[in-house]
Amino acid sequence: MPKIVLIGDVGGCAAELTRVVAPLLADPDAVFIQVGDLVDRGPDSPGVLAFVGDQLPGRRWIQLIGNHEAPYVGAEPFWPHPLAEGDARLLGEWWLTEQLRVAAAVRTADGEEFLVTHAGLTPAAWRELGEPVTATTAADLLNTRPADLLWHDRGPLWAEAGPDLYDGWLHASQPMPFSQIHGHSTIVNYRHRTWTCGERIRQRSTVDWAARHTVTRIGTGHFHAIDPKHGRTGAPTWSPLTLPDATLLA
Repeated sequence: MPKIVLIGDVGGCAAELTRVVAPLLADPDAVFIQVGDLVDRGPDSPGVLAFVGDQLPGRRWIQLIGNHEAPYVGAEPFWPHPLAEGDARLLGEWWLTEQLRVAAAVRTADGEEFLVTHAGLTPAAWRELGEPVTATTAADLLNTRPADLLWHDRGPLWAEAGPDLYDGWLHASQPMPFSQIHGHSTIVNYRHRTWTCGERIRQRSTVDWAARHTVTRIGTGHFHAIDPKHGRTGAPTWSPLTLPDATLLA
């Protein structure tokens, strides 16, 4: 049966990526989407890039850009420890050959459409994009790489889940037109098992502490946050988000 496997931020933790994801690659029906932030912070960014590079020649791995890849393809540098020249050049090549993309769209078995980006699409970014009414259209527009939107500090590579994304849509004058899946940030502290968001968001949210996912309902839509927050040493337990019988739309 077809399935889509969505992988949260890796942040240089090659051992954790390999341990959890490599066994899943044996499933011929699985399509993998990784939401960006492959590099920085953890101990082995080159190992992460090598692992992903082995998957990209096929059609089963979709690689999205995160804010930690952004400085190597057009954004201002911000991380104090830049990648080695060869690794930086590799990210540039992926961007130029469109193996590194901004967004994807999927439809679940029950018909719900999700836009998949690194950090999520806020109401302001959605309006700047032209107010697309489907996740597929939003993904296609983002994949044209609108520079003013991509490098903006609250754009789809940078928005913070609680204050920018969830509160933004909670108070928006228009309902969110489609659901979203994102990495980059979350509304909990997994290490201490505490919430880091306001009560209005917490009341709308559930958390899977072992998988390191949260689900937040805003109106009729959902946000799935899948950044496992590996930190410098890797999460002790985590899982990708798997959508059985799902369809890749964009």
